[in-house]
Amino acid sequence: MKAFYTDHYVLPLPPGHRFPMEKYSQLRSLVSQLPGVTLEEAPAITDTQILYAHDASYLIQIIEGKLSPQEQQEIGFPWSLMMVERSRRSAGATLAAAKVALKEGVAVNLAGGTHHAYRNKGSGFCVFNDSAITARALQKEESPNLKVAIVDLDVHQGNGTAAILKNDASIFTLSLHGENNFPFTKEISDLDIGLPDQCQDDQYLTALHHSLDLLDDRFKPDFIIYLAGADPHEGDRLGKLSISKEGMRLRDQCVFQYGLDRQIPVAFSMAGGYGKEINSTVDIHLQTIQTALHFHQAN
Repeated sequence: MKAFYTDHYVLPLPPGHRFPMEKYSQLRSLVSQLPGVTLEEAPAITDTQILYAHDASYLIQIIEGKLSPQEQQEIGFPWSLMMVERSRRSAGATLAAAKVALKEGVAVNLAGGTHHAYRNKGSGFCVFNDSAITARALQKEESPNLKVAIVDLDVHQGNGTAAILKNDASIFTLSLHGENNFPFTKEISDLDIGLPDQCQDDQYLTALHHSLDLLDDRFKPDFIIYLAGADPHEGDRLGKLSISKEGMRLRDQCVFQYGLDRQIPVAFSMAGGYGKEINSTVDIHLQTIQTALHFHQAN
């Protein structure tokens, strides 16, 4: 199973910054020890591919470093050339994983899941929306009739993704998230399921099964982009849900089983994870990759 990484493009962040940048190199180090996984350096996404989902004026602002202090604050990262390069590589990794998954069934981006980026602005540690770019790029570069479902199981609603794709009937946006968590003004996905604070395994998994049944009834995708956020886990300091490690494994299993049963390729990204202990976030991400590997070998 191919795993695309970008962790050597590390942003220069100020001391005490709350984004857990080091989780990516820790995860890559552990993944490198898994038999059956091949690590690949992520390619950079092109300007043309970024424009499948973003406005040209926004892309120019990013490239030229013309973001205002308020716009940088909304993204959560100070602008730098490394920020631009890492954002290109992170989106490029999801697209590369998707193109591999079309041929091999499953592939992963060890970063990505930047679902708060809108067509004309970044937000919430997200610069380019890798899922929206990838869905559109697959349709433009691989198969024009491909029906893509974005299954977003990060604890935060995929607001940017929903906004970019709201009038696109060929791409289905599904978001299962904490109702009372960021973003506090939600967008309208094709299917939104908001969960209460302290939601536990049974309620979460019931909601997930229900949402995948609705996806099947309403859309029948040919391809899945899966955002496997670690932040619904009970050990996450921003998540507000109470899903156990085993519950997280069952969540991943549910999505990969859905794909395998219907022979739908799945490209997945790590998305959010802000554990009180960074090791717990890395552990959840690693478990997702191990679960995917099991299904890849069964395919």
